[in-house]
Amino acid sequence: MIGYLMVGTNDLTRSLAFYDAVFAPLGFEQTDDSGRYVGYGPPSDGGGESVFYVTGPYDGREATAGNGTMIAFPTPSMAMLERVYRIALESGGIDEGAPGRRLDNSATHYAYVRDPDGNKLAFYCDNVDA
Repeated sequence: MIGYLMVGTNDLTRSLAFYDAVFAPLGFEQTDDSGRYVGYGPPSDGGGESVFYVTGPYDGREATAGNGTMIAFPTPSMAMLERVYRIALESGGIDEGAPGRRLDNSATHYAYVRDPDGNKLAFYCDNVDA
């Protein structure tokens, strides 16, 4: 249903350092680099398909984070959720909510961060035992 996602940045080098660190444990790597934008996706021998892009705005104006906009990434385990959250903070991300349940009766745990440009990211793990 979704072809790809793209977030804007005002400092591509800084953003790539953040996303390289955060996506590595999730198995995503840089798959496309045009010089103006960089794509991330699962690794592939012939160059993987990009599903997430980081770019400077095409119109040349300042990139801004969307108010109410959030992109969510699944993690395979609670340990990975905690690891990615920690890496995000160590890589210049801003804490928006430590790993944990958001609803008492839910088996899903979430963690929230903002990237260095203010884009909100969620990481989640389903079916976590009590």
